[in-house]
Parts: sequence; structure tokens; C-alpha cells
Amino acid sequence: MLIGVVSDTHRHTWIIERVMEKLQNIDMLIHLGDNIQDVKDFKRYYSGEIINVKGNCDYSTSVPADIVTDIEGHKFLITHGHYYDVKHSLTRLKFKALELGVEVVLFGHTHISQIIYEEGIWFVNPGSPAVARDGFNSVAVIELEGNKINASIRAIK
Repeated sequence: MLIGVVSDTHRHTWIIERVMEKLQNIDMLIHLGDNIQDVKDFKRYYSGEIINVKGNCDYSTSVPADIVTDIEGHKFLITHGHYYDVKHSLTRLKFKALELGVEVVLFGHTHISQIIYEEGIWFVNPGSPAVARDGFNSVAVIELEGNKINASIRAIK
């Protein structure tokens, strides 16, 4: 299974088509917030399952801030990350992941892509496809194959 992960699109809808070109053949799309309205635009290019959470720039009461879910036998924590102070440290997020017993944590908020594997947990931040803070516009792909998990970052040009 291939999962496309995007965050922090911030209503830059012009980038959505390019994002979906990079995420061809995905089985699921996960949007990590900022801005959840962009999910409607993603649906124009992707008809599969979309999971989304709200970020610090989203004010919906119907979209959760965190989701803990099982995908293909792997437990995920899906969050924007602002409630865990991820711009300063991953410590609070790591403790939450350990408490929940998850294998994969997907988070955004920093606008900087990052993949860390620590204490049996994948921490994946796709960065931002339009407003990256490090100049590297990007998305992430999670590949699940049996017990194996592989995460990668893809540049958006």
C-alpha cells in the first residue's frame, strides 16, 4: 500500500495538481492540516480515501486534531503537530507515540520535511509543497508491505 502525505498547503491551490502528479498510484491520501479546505480541491484530482486532521490555521469543529488509526495492520498517529510543540522539539510527540503504542507518527506544522526512525517509531513530516521554510517544497510517501514500513520525501518543483 502507498500512502501520500501532504501538509500545510495553506490555500495555495495552484500546487495541488503538481502534488498529485508526485503522488501517482497512491492508495490513500492523508492531509495534515493547514488548510483543511484544500481537501475539497484534492478530491478533484484524487477519488480514493482521504484522511485529514485540522491544523492551527483550521477552525472546523467537525475535523479532529488527532487521529489514531490502523492502516494495513500498522498503528498510526496522525496530527498537525502544533499541540505537541513540534517546532521546538519532538519530545512531547514522542511520548504521546510511546503512550499510544504507534508505529508511525505523521505530523506537519514546521513546513520542513523530516524522517526519523527512533525507538521503533517512524516520525514523518512531509514539509510543505508550497510554503516550505527550508526552500524544499515536498510531500511524503509511506509504503506498507506486510510488516515493512518505508518512508520517503518527494520534492515538488
